[in-house]
Amino acid sequence: MQVNINGHQIDLGDSWRTYTTEKLTDIAQKYFPNALDATVKVSRSGDLLKSEVTVHPVQGAVISAEGKAGDAYASIDEALGKMNRQLNKYKNKLVGHKYSTVEMVDMSVIDAEEDKEEAGDAPVIIAEMQTELPICTVATAVMRMDLSGQNALLFRNTAHGGLNMVYRRADGNIGWVDPKNK
Repeated sequence: MQVNINGHQIDLGDSWRTYTTEKLTDIAQKYFPNALDATVKVSRSGDLLKSEVTVHPVQGAVISAEGKAGDAYASIDEALGKMNRQLNKYKNKLVGHKYSTVEMVDMSVIDAEEDKEEAGDAPVIIAEMQTELPICTVATAVMRMDLSGQNALLFRNTAHGGLNMVYRRADGNIGWVDPKNK
């Protein structure tokens, strides 16, 4: 597994890089023997250091966690601890799970000139992107959302083939949007 470590305006020593690479590799290999790559970003967040860890264990899957602490070692330990707990929570579902079932979807483009008159002083949203849309069950979508650290996930439901969304509510519970087809 290839591990990329980036320090934003921070000089990270070789011993910290070695420590981080070894711990991250151990956690990833425990659950995904053939993990693709991982990225670690360290930056200042006020008086604390923030470590963001992202792992791509297989194509179509992202697992991420972050930690904040007063020093780099404690920060990375917190992030890797969170990641390990997430993976341990879903370890039974991860065994033999196929992540590669996705379809590519072109998202809509909003024309800024036409919408400017309608929006008035409100900001105009312009978005153009191609993204993967997982094809999975609701439970698998919740697992993917938790492991990736996202607040919402749009997916195609295997039960009926329609678009659904799961999202994290303000109270910490999970919401599920399943539009009725008429």
